Amino acid sequence: MLEGFKKHIEKLKKRRFLFEELVKRDFKKKYKRTVLGVAWSMLAPLLTLLVMAVVFTQFFGRSTPHYIIYMFAGNLVFFYYREATGGGMRALVDNAGIFSKINVPKYMFLFSKNVSALINFLLTMVIFLTFVAIDGIAFSFKFFMLVYPVVCLLVFNIGLGLILSALYLFFKDTQYLYDLFTLMVMYLSAIFYPIDSFPNYLQQLFYINPVFVYITYFRTIVIHNTVPSLSYHLLCAFYALLVLLIGSYIYKKYNYKFLYYV
Repeated sequence: MLEGFKKHIEKLKKRRFLFEELVKRDFKKKYKRTVLGVAWSMLAPLLTLLVMAVVFTQFFGRSTPHYIIYMFAGNLVFFYYREATGGGMRALVDNAGIFSKINVPKYMFLFSKNVSALINFLLTMVIFLTFVAIDGIAFSFKFFMLVYPVVCLLVFNIGLGLILSALYLFFKDTQYLYDLFTLMVMYLSAIFYPIDSFPNYLQQLFYINPVFVYITYFRTIVIHNTVPSLSYHLLCAFYALLVLLIGSYIYKKYNYKFLYYV
């Protein structure tokens, strides 16, 4: 497995110029002919946060410390997950005109979508940290631990993108089903409500959702100034690696069929 990973990295290095151009293209294409351009990557979660703050603060804000930051952390992680996996799902179909003519690793297109989504996430992260400072939350060295869930989520998004892009190539219904799935994930990720009011056995069920797990890691570091336990770190890594392994298996098994479905 390690040898295979090294081979893929070497292929990416050999095609570094193409990969960089794909990232630039994906990033520019998203904001083409827009007045605000890249500012939309930060405005979208902010506008969603504003709506949620107006609607839900009266219900949950009074009993949840730093409620705006609580919601912002949820929005931040969920938007990144949705953009990366949604773009990853269309990676093969959108680039069929390239890999059907040129022999390039097909996962390169998926990686470029994820890097583009990661850039948008990091831009929004700056706004998030600004809100954290305004809310009076003190910064600490523990904030550097936020790199860990971001890396895990990156790996998770790539793995899920591998699965979705293959499914979408074979079955176009995948897009409509995944739209419904992401909506369900949003409501089950406790973005705008705390889970404390649920019975303990129901609270445990939330941790089946990887997006909730990564959101909770953010909140634990930023709001509670606490580093999650070792078992929690292992859970984050488990979800990321499990989905990546499944996605890699699907790509390896059906890679030769992709050209017949574009």
